[in-house]
Amino acid sequence: MRGALRILALARRHGDTDFAERCASEAAGLRARLAEHAWDGAWYRRAWFDDGTPLGSAQNAECSIDSISQSWSVLSGAGEPGRSRMAMQSLDRRLVRRDHGLIQLLDPPFDTSALDPGYIRGYVPGVRENGGQYTHAAVWTAMAYAALGDGRRAWERLDLLNPVNHARSAQAVAVYKTEPYALAADIYALSPHVGRGGWTWYTGSAGWLYRLILESLLGLKLEDGRLRFAPCLPAEWTGYTIDYRHGGTGYRIAVEQRAYAGDAVVPAALRVSLDGEPQPGNAVPLVDDGLEHRVEVIVAAGPPTGADDEDDAVVSAQGVPA
Repeated sequence: MRGALRILALARRHGDTDFAERCASEAAGLRARLAEHAWDGAWYRRAWFDDGTPLGSAQNAECSIDSISQSWSVLSGAGEPGRSRMAMQSLDRRLVRRDHGLIQLLDPPFDTSALDPGYIRGYVPGVRENGGQYTHAAVWTAMAYAALGDGRRAWERLDLLNPVNHARSAQAVAVYKTEPYALAADIYALSPHVGRGGWTWYTGSAGWLYRLILESLLGLKLEDGRLRFAPCLPAEWTGYTIDYRHGGTGYRIAVEQRAYAGDAVVPAALRVSLDGEPQPGNAVPLVDDGLEHRVEVIVAAGPPTGADDEDDAVVSAQGVPA
């Protein structure tokens, strides 16, 4: 959905009004159809078979919930905000296995039901796409929480995804069985191999994890020759600094997080300056002039860690546009 809207904006900049209007119409129609048919009561359905049977629905004995639909209801912008928040709460309850440090793609896995989803059923239940952690999708859950402003859960997901955290003891190493310095494409989720990693050095999810850290959490996003800021930081952080290189030009960026501001509202809680000059739109222009520039970003901290789980999921952390 957001991709369609970006294409719409591009078409308008190029004066292609007819195509822009078509994009707007198609996006609105898709959003309406999703609202009518994809909502399952507490989360979004994943797909439908040719005969109309849904997949990722509470009526399914296997794959009654799938994480991708919930995360992308947020990331695409196509979900109704209240429903998307409820869907992410359902994902948290049904698919996050904190005891074993993993996030399942779907649950229950495919095994004996008559539904045939294709090749993923060829995997043993609880392995890879068939109910294990498929790390691409696990990263998307963290991105979705950050987009909702739920910084606590977003950073918790990063802790679950960090391979180092699967090797903090000899016992953990014996379970994980893969390198703690490379992101695994999947983690098994069914006994007797719960927590075992697989397919390291062979996954695009490492690139997604990099984007999660840099864009969704630290909040640096490159957009049309500008660097936009939307930090989603842990409440206990005071800030961070980062050096950004644009061609031969350096940008020294200092992000300062101040005490929780209660009802402070973005963008009032987010101030950006370039070489001491305030900048509009929470962004700075990137110019390759060979000089060194100083960027200051001030953001109000979100609710303190330890807020009630259910309430915390629907609060927009200060400094992050919901």
